[in-house]
Amino acid sequence: MAGGAIHHIDLTVRDLARSTAFYDRVLPLLDFRRIDDAPEGPIWAGLSVEVGLQVARASSSTSHDRYAPGLHHLAFTAPSRESVDEVHAKLAALDVPILDPPADYPEYCEGYYAVFFSDPDGLKLEYAFTPRWPA
Repeated sequence: MAGGAIHHIDLTVRDLARSTAFYDRVLPLLDFRRIDDAPEGPIWAGLSVEVGLQVARASSSTSHDRYAPGLHHLAFTAPSRESVDEVHAKLAALDVPILDPPADYPEYCEGYYAVFFSDPDGLKLEYAFTPRWPA
């Protein structure tokens, strides 16, 4: 039995059609492919994790608050620094809101390089490269 991995994560969204269109454009840039539509919403698969969408309750706030209890942000693994730069350029061409352009973040670990961007509900997303996984 293998542990230490995430099987899937479901994100709640205000507008399923708008968010599906967003993730249909963005997730393939991060090497995910759409594999199915569950009754709750669409599912994309990466190398070892799935990302799904579900509709938020109508009474929920209108945007994501990463400082409220719950998810702060979601980071995807990049295979290289160059891939971070390439994805940044593609995100910008798609008019995806860029929160922080590609930069080094040595405070996280040596060689950490990432771009931060936002989904339609304000969820902070990250595409990050680290030269070696922390031991």
